[in-house]
Amino acid sequence: MQTPISKFDAISQQTIEIREPVLADGAPMHRIAENSRVLDTNSSYAYLLWCRDFAATSMVAEIDGELAGFVTGYTRPARPHTLFVWQVAVDHPHRGHGLGVRMLDALVESCAAQGVTQLETTISPDNPASVAMFASLARRRLATLTRTPLFTADQFPGGHQPEDLYRIAPLTTQEEWR
Repeated sequence: MQTPISKFDAISQQTIEIREPVLADGAPMHRIAENSRVLDTNSSYAYLLWCRDFAATSMVAEIDGELAGFVTGYTRPARPHTLFVWQVAVDHPHRGHGLGVRMLDALVESCAAQGVTQLETTISPDNPASVAMFASLARRRLATLTRTPLFTADQFPGGHQPEDLYRIAPLTTQEEWR
């Protein structure tokens, strides 16, 4: 397990810790996803499994001891050098302060140090905030961002938006691109 990233945010006067999730984070992660009203909410069981089986490719943020957000990801079985980011969520009281970006940067830094060379995620066309966050990540990492259609609306039940695949490569550690 990696060392948690803790720092005091002088602007908000809060202590922020970004770390890998543990089982106790599963229920708060489910609550944050459910309360987001924009994410597809997985079962509470899925978040517990995520904390157990995919902790090394996920991050949570605690602010003053309370879970404030999470990023879930996994390495693709057929492409072990590819990190797929499944969800990025920040609890309502903590939005608008760059917490999602901080968690994503910490995750990319950790995974790039372990040999991951590219990131994939899917984003629906009605989510410009996510597009902007991942485009910003690519710029900061001096990487190329590409977008291709992946899932069409008719492949989803219940009127889900289509999902485009965004790929960021090459992923490097901060030490490599500074």
